[in-house]
Amino acid sequence: MAKSTAFITTFLISLNLTFLFSTATTTYYESISPTLLGFREERFTHLHFYFHDIVAGPDPSMVIVAEPNGKAKNSLPFGTVVAMDDPLTVGPERDSKVIGKAQGIYTSISQEDMGLMMVMTLAFSEGEFNGSTLSVLGRNMIMRYPVREMAIVGGTGAFRFARGYTEGKFHYVDFTTGDATVEYDIFVYHHH
Repeated sequence: MAKSTAFITTFLISLNLTFLFSTATTTYYESISPTLLGFREERFTHLHFYFHDIVAGPDPSMVIVAEPNGKAKNSLPFGTVVAMDDPLTVGPERDSKVIGKAQGIYTSISQEDMGLMMVMTLAFSEGEFNGSTLSVLGRNMIMRYPVREMAIVGGTGAFRFARGYTEGKFHYVDFTTGDATVEYDIFVYHHH
C-alpha cells in the first residue's frame, strides 16, 4: 500500500510539473479583439501632401552618409546612402504650411536606372494626425515611372495597424541642384 501511495504521489507530482511546464511554453500569446485595446472600427483614409527633398542651400534636408568608392557620373551612384529630414507641406510651395516630416533613409539600388529603396517614417505634426506616423518601404524608380507606388507597412498613433500604399510623382525637379518636390497621395486602412 505504501508503495502504491508513493507511486501515485510521484505520478501526480510529475503530471503536475509536466502540465505546468507545457502551459508556460504554449501560452505566450492569445487572440483578442481590437476593441479590448480601445480601437474602434477600421477606417480608410486618403492623405495628399508634398514632400520637399532640399539638396542646395545653407540648410539641406538630405545628406549623403555613404558613397561607393570612386564617384560615378550621376549624382546618386549605385550604393549611395542618403539620410533625410524632409518637410511635408499642404501645398507645393516650400513656404506652404508644414504638416510633418519625412524622416529616414534612401539608397541608390540600381546599376542601370535611377532607382531608390525608400525606408521612411512620415511623422505628422498638425491636425487630426498630429503625433501619428506612417512607415513607408519600397522601390522608387524615380526616372522610369511618372507615378511610383510604395507600400505603407505600419504606423503609430491614429495609424496603428496601418496598411496601404502611397503614390509619388514629381511636381518639380531641379536636375542641376538635385532639389525636388514630390506630390504624394496615400491610401491607408487603419484603426483609430
